[in-house]
Amino acid sequence: MEELQEILEKSKYTYEIIQHEKPILSKQDGTKYFGIEVGQTAPTLILNSDKGFFALIVSGSRSKVNFEKIADILGCSKVKLASPEEVQKVSGFQVGSVPMVGIDLPCVIDKRLFHYDFIYGGSGQSTFTLKIEPQALNELNHVIVTFD
Repeated sequence: MEELQEILEKSKYTYEIIQHEKPILSKQDGTKYFGIEVGQTAPTLILNSDKGFFALIVSGSRSKVNFEKIADILGCSKVKLASPEEVQKVSGFQVGSVPMVGIDLPCVIDKRLFHYDFIYGGSGQSTFTLKIEPQALNELNHVIVTFD
């Protein structure tokens, strides 16, 4: 969390790290708890492909991720969700707690997130949520592509 705090303090973006008693594990939990639209929830997923691992930050407004489309965008033959063990190994975080910023992986971002003033996602700890301006994702991550 200290590393995340340092990254955020150096940025010009407005953010808030919000503590809650229980982990927020679904977009439904997030919308209820924060009183936000489902599209503002922004989980960070770790993808495994034939070209290595990628971080995918996706809007909760998507009913599911089209992995074939993501594979095409990345020029990969196949893309799938990384296993919990792989997520821990490549990111240093557990599934459900991967932070939206500061991950040392090539990043793919859902353009739907940019329709909002603020988005809510992982902070690295399950009982803390990062609320941040979506434009920060471009500056604070190694973004290789955005998709619609």
